[in-house]
Amino acid sequence: MTAKGCSVVTLSGPPGSGTTTAARLVAALTGLRYVNTGAIFREMAKERGLTLNDFGKLANETPAIDRELDDRQVAIARAGGILLEGRLAGFVVNRAGIPAVKVCLVAPLEVRMQRVSGRDGHDLGEAMRLSAEREADERTRFIEFYGFDLNDTSIYDLVLDSSLHSPEAICRQIVELLRSRG
Repeated sequence: MTAKGCSVVTLSGPPGSGTTTAARLVAALTGLRYVNTGAIFREMAKERGLTLNDFGKLANETPAIDRELDDRQVAIARAGGILLEGRLAGFVVNRAGIPAVKVCLVAPLEVRMQRVSGRDGHDLGEAMRLSAEREADERTRFIEFYGFDLNDTSIYDLVLDSSLHSPEAICRQIVELLRSRG
């Protein structure tokens, strides 16, 4: 199956919400090329020899970092045939006027932090601390820089709580939405 009529899909959500798992499944089923903007941001941090949290703080003071990431996302989305996963992917393509199906995954903090701690090898308390710090920094930066609150899901075509659905069920719902738009 391909995503007929929909060459751009965005998948957004906070850390641990299941966006990467869902994005990989949807991309495999639809043939869309998968790009993770979080990986781009992490690579940018690594290139500068900074931790993710330190790079996020630098981004608070250096708007050029967000502009560079946004420009990369827009260029990728304009090429089409893409599933773009990222915290702001839906907002960025929406602001650029790029037609897309925009999906957001959410989940309770405790569920997300259990996933993050298992993925990143931190104990739950450390995952909670690091994530709270990062999410507060990002929320403040995105409100100040974009005027967009990450907690605002009104721009999305579909919002799903990943604690209530398996990755496969989430994938099915996204693919059904794509079919209905095709």
